[in-house]
Amino acid sequence: MANNINPSSLDAFKEDQTVVAVDTAKKVRVGIIGTGWIAGDHVKSLLKQPDVEIVAGADLIPGKAKAFFEKYGVEGVKCDYKNGEEMVNDKSLNLDAVSVCTYNRQHAPCAIQAMRAGLHVLLEKPFTVTLDEAVECMKVEKETGKILSIGFQPRLDANMIMVKDIVQSGVLGDIYYIQTGGGRRRGIPTPFGTTFIEDKTAGLGALADIGCYSLDMVLNALGYPKPLTVSGYKSAFFGKNPNYSGYKKEKRAEYAKLFGVDDFAAAFVRLEGDIILDFRIAWAMNLDTSGDTIIYGTEGSLRIPSTECWNGTIGGDLTIYHEVAGKQVETKIPQIFPKAGEPNNFDKKIRSFLDAVKTGGKAPVPTSEILYNQAILDGIAKSSDLKREIEIVIPEI
Repeated sequence: MANNINPSSLDAFKEDQTVVAVDTAKKVRVGIIGTGWIAGDHVKSLLKQPDVEIVAGADLIPGKAKAFFEKYGVEGVKCDYKNGEEMVNDKSLNLDAVSVCTYNRQHAPCAIQAMRAGLHVLLEKPFTVTLDEAVECMKVEKETGKILSIGFQPRLDANMIMVKDIVQSGVLGDIYYIQTGGGRRRGIPTPFGTTFIEDKTAGLGALADIGCYSLDMVLNALGYPKPLTVSGYKSAFFGKNPNYSGYKKEKRAEYAKLFGVDDFAAAFVRLEGDIILDFRIAWAMNLDTSGDTIIYGTEGSLRIPSTECWNGTIGGDLTIYHEVAGKQVETKIPQIFPKAGEPNNFDKKIRSFLDAVKTGGKAPVPTSEILYNQAILDGIAKSSDLKREIEIVIPEI
């Protein structure tokens, strides 16, 4: 049965129940690996699709998957697996695809196992923790011919599309410098447990969690130029502080001791085309914003207002600074807001992946692009550890 949801649980999703007209003759059989916080968004979105059956789920913690599907009222899901590998290799499920919603360090192993089992993969961001892991995933993607799409739904936002349209139109001329980033004044994500802050599960902190989005916004607008060198920095002054006010009071000492990733990162990146990328990102800082994103061009520059907390869109109207008839002027591009009943960006991500699976199309967010994103994240981490600029070397795949 498509959309195998208990009717009593529909009320939770009524406010956003847009259903795109699709061919329901062929159902896509989906499994979910990892049943933590982000998996909930996958389930809610999958349940809106009239051509999907959620048939299986797996989590490393015994009983967690079963409780997860009960919470969302999804019936008939097989979830008595000890891990994702066991699930993807269960041929009785006749799976078509999986959503990989695990913590960062399990992204690569789970994606590889699923593709080798003959399944298409929607992999949550970040792509991986290291560049080497991303390369290995892409080798298996090439070997198996399966779709591997990375979960960057912000690029489906109408405002992000507008940013890319402006840059690609040539109105800014040649791009030579970009400053971008984002962050939160107090926003280390411990309300979802400790998997975001422990090195053994996350590997990277704010750098990968929200930094990958900020990088994608500008790199996608430019057509993803290749990164060449990076001088990176990362720190953890807030996360390791037992007095950090963003933690629940009774958890402060425990979380500070467990904190093993970055809560702030910055970098100076040289890109192909003689473009400089000035980047900074924060989970916590003594500031309301790390600054607007600005794309500098020889004929004009574009200001993209920041948001209080990275949310996949922009914080206000876009502004182009340029000259008209010898006069310095500013052109405002109004922020676009979703229309009533329009699918949200997450739903668009899920739908575009399903359409690719059904039609044999290309990955909506291809690894060939996000490889460069991952190379920058990896380069920042390595440069920070070495305390010097390094060359970014991306292997042939």
